[in-house]
Amino acid sequence: MKTIRQVLGAKALSIISITPDALIYDALVILAEKHIGALLVLEGDHLAGIFSERDYAREVVLKGRSSRTSLIKEVMTTNVITVSPQNTVEECMSLMSGKRIRHLPVVEDGKVTGILSIGDLVKETIAEQEAVIKQLEHYIQG
Repeated sequence: MKTIRQVLGAKALSIISITPDALIYDALVILAEKHIGALLVLEGDHLAGIFSERDYAREVVLKGRSSRTSLIKEVMTTNVITVSPQNTVEECMSLMSGKRIRHLPVVEDGKVTGILSIGDLVKETIAEQEAVIKQLEHYIQG
């Protein structure tokens, strides 16, 4: 099973983030433009939280807040679960499934080095399974 470092190495890496003092509306614009489901909330290099579509639904829409006047820091998830580049895809899949989360920031030496979505991990798992199937087919045929 691959490590997260290997997965991030193959992924077009760009850390898309926002600050805690930004408007929720600005975060929604970024999510829509980038076709992503979550933004890291950074204060400098420090991970302050994460803002996701789920946060928007639960903390803005259902509570009657305005995205044009409310700040990210009022609704972001602050108890963020993170992983390191040394973790494996399997460990991260298990963690995401167990905690019912869709995004995992990757942190090394206190700095964010990337973010994984459940889609990234599913894609990697499928690719690995396809490689094993090809090896077995080759073994059986040859």
